[in-house]
Amino acid sequence: MDQNPRPTSILHSLGEEIIRIITPVSICMFSVVILVSVLTTDSSNSSSINTIATIAYTETTSDSEWDKFKGALLNSLVFVIVVTLVTFLLVLLFYFRCTKFLKYYMGFSAFLVLGFMGGEIALFLIQVFNIAIDAFTFVILLFNFTIVGVLAVFMSKVPIFVTQSYMVIIGVLTAYWFTMLPEWTTWVLLVAMSLYDLAAVLLPGGPLRLLVELAISRDEDIPALVYEARPVMDPRVNTVVQRRVWRDRRVDPESHTGPQIDTNSTGTSQNVEGGHVGQVGQVDQVHELSAPLIERIRDHGLAGEGDNVNLEGIGLGSSGAIKLGLGDFIFYSVLVGRAAMYDYMTVYACYLAIVAGLGITLILLALYQKALPALPVSVLLGVLFYVLTRVFLEEFVVQCSSNLVMF
Repeated sequence: MDQNPRPTSILHSLGEEIIRIITPVSICMFSVVILVSVLTTDSSNSSSINTIATIAYTETTSDSEWDKFKGALLNSLVFVIVVTLVTFLLVLLFYFRCTKFLKYYMGFSAFLVLGFMGGEIALFLIQVFNIAIDAFTFVILLFNFTIVGVLAVFMSKVPIFVTQSYMVIIGVLTAYWFTMLPEWTTWVLLVAMSLYDLAAVLLPGGPLRLLVELAISRDEDIPALVYEARPVMDPRVNTVVQRRVWRDRRVDPESHTGPQIDTNSTGTSQNVEGGHVGQVGQVDQVHELSAPLIERIRDHGLAGEGDNVNLEGIGLGSSGAIKLGLGDFIFYSVLVGRAAMYDYMTVYACYLAIVAGLGITLILLALYQKALPALPVSVLLGVLFYVLTRVFLEEFVVQCSSNLVMF
């Protein structure tokens, strides 16, 4: 009799893995909501920021709703075109093995985000809370904070908690600045980036798909801003379980084409991560290395008769760690941050929609065994719930409260 029976519910086998990725996403979203609530006094002031996302059209309060919508479409089109071009440039540089250049570029980007964006937000917070600090001390603290962050993310080996923390901080800082875009541009841009993410991952010539396929063929990692969760501990052996492989070595390599799983697609060109190609353990240990969801699908025959379910990782590299592109963190947080400018009931509805969408994406990845982006389901559900809550639910709650109706 088996002394270690398998969990009877899929939630038991997936709960820990899902929590390990939902927790940092939730922290990032919550932090952006707090920053927006503390620092944003008038949402109309957000239109003063000038970026690539507002280069084609500058929204003003005197414009009609139709003009704002057309301008937002134009801004989003320009932004998506720029992101697409930069992503293809990234593919080209990676193809010619300019890995060190890409690594230094990503480090420089992290330096700018932590040093300049983080520094300005810190100044805002100092002014709001009247914190007594001199300029010299502020510069020293900011410089050390930035340098440690760059080293933690790209340049040296540090405890994984430090790297994870800085990844979330970078996501928070970037997302907060995106919330300063005009309202119409923000919402149209979120939808546009979700559609771009879908095309970039699923189309045969999509830049994100090309990056992942190139990384797999070369057995290399792509230098990128990617959050990596801790590997899951197996209580039966009390060791970190190396469960993820990009290819099942028993499959004929001539019949295996392209990646099967990818949750590391993002809405920005630099937030792409290909899993590490390589065998983890021996073939006779594969049953211990497989992912819980895929293993359950195989056990229950959900893959279909005669289907060979490759033991691919759900957004994981060879270390067994869950990986999610930082661009997904950013756009999830932008959505709830923009909702926070309206009311907290809308924030709560958007948060639940995003988390539900992320869970749906993980399940779809395991079921279809093909590359799927992480943005579309969560962002589109979030936008839908924002509209429904603002148009219908709020009106319902207000009418109930006004008429002293309890429910």
